[in-house]
Amino acid sequence: MLLIYTHKITSRFGYTMRQIFTRILGIEVTFTTTVEDFIKHSGPKITYTKQPLQNEFFVRSTDLLFEQGINDINISIEDWEGVPSFFTTGERSAVPFDIFAASFYLLSRYEEYLPHVKDIHGRFPPKESIAYKNGFLKRPVVDLWAFKLFEQLRVRFPEIEAKERKYRYTSVIDVTTSHCFAYRGTVRGVAGFLKDLFTLKWKRVAGRVRVWVDPTNDPYDNFNELIALHKSRKIRSMFFFQFADYSTYDKNVSPNSNCFRYLIKSIADYSVVSLSASYSSFDDIDMLRNEKRRLAEVVHRPVNFSRMRYNRVSVPETYRNLVDAEFTDDYTMGYTHEVGFRASTCTAFYMYDINLEIQQPIRVHPFAFHDYALANSTNEQRILEQLNTLYREVKSVNGAFLSIFSNELLGSDHSIDWMQLYKKVIDAYYQ
Repeated sequence: MLLIYTHKITSRFGYTMRQIFTRILGIEVTFTTTVEDFIKHSGPKITYTKQPLQNEFFVRSTDLLFEQGINDINISIEDWEGVPSFFTTGERSAVPFDIFAASFYLLSRYEEYLPHVKDIHGRFPPKESIAYKNGFLKRPVVDLWAFKLFEQLRVRFPEIEAKERKYRYTSVIDVTTSHCFAYRGTVRGVAGFLKDLFTLKWKRVAGRVRVWVDPTNDPYDNFNELIALHKSRKIRSMFFFQFADYSTYDKNVSPNSNCFRYLIKSIADYSVVSLSASYSSFDDIDMLRNEKRRLAEVVHRPVNFSRMRYNRVSVPETYRNLVDAEFTDDYTMGYTHEVGFRASTCTAFYMYDINLEIQQPIRVHPFAFHDYALANSTNEQRILEQLNTLYREVKSVNGAFLSIFSNELLGSDHSIDWMQLYKKVIDAYYQ
């Protein structure tokens, strides 16, 4: 049991300590504001406040974990033995920066509460993030910090033990467009055919005709191949299906299609199936609940996991909506067009709502990359080099490596064979 002394136990303080010590390092932790209890404790212990009590393991605190609300904070990046850091502290501190405040800043997505210009889909631009600007977007620095802190604690307290955690790869398949041509209804099919015909897209015209003759020829219908791949490699996989009515940004097969429903039920026999929430449900809680309910009726089991269309996340409103809709886990924490860790971690964490100063009861699973961040690349070797960099970072802390691939890109015609690249990815990273 690790004891942490501080001058004030706040919601932010408890949230951060449990994430660092319990969820990342697997160390039981307890807190005290009583000096006497701290002094008489014979096991491992840390002081986290402005001044040390004696000659104990001391981490000097800044004010962030003891404040409320949002303030415009000046960030200056330093180097801690090869790892970027900020919130520098004095020499008396065992760690040269406030590791806990810095971790909270990144995990809570503090910077996304600050004024910023959103993109056309209402998303926080990755290039506005501290991680992108300072070159550590591809590093799970919160986990790296935690394990470096643990090594220092072990020097001081050789008896301290952490629960060994194991690296885990998860393949997430995003199915916002299950079929390119099949099962889309007569009106949509004929309209699409005429549009392709008049715009001289002969390859799409031929593709439509092949699919009308035999729906299994649909280029996006690669589900049997994916299931077979996952079974042969024993991959942990998850399929997120959009199950929404047609709209400007939501153009999947109708949820009323029996063929579409059968596809979802068949995949649910082999993999986790959950909801890729529609674009339209982003700020419509009733629509979100309805999509969740209808999908649950198809798979005959609870739908607890979510992904947001286009990775649209507005902190903290999106997570409040997901909590209200009774989702327990979300897989949207990442950037569509940038490779790396949006929250600077490869460990699942609970979302902290700064406006309410509470930990929301929804667990966030950060992904390392979305395939569309790589879609414009024409060099497979460069793609694999980028992904290998991410893999090594995650593996070094035995974290969770999540990839997001879409059946649409895997079935599309590109200069790179994305299905073959996907096979290389899962062969390289699944263990």
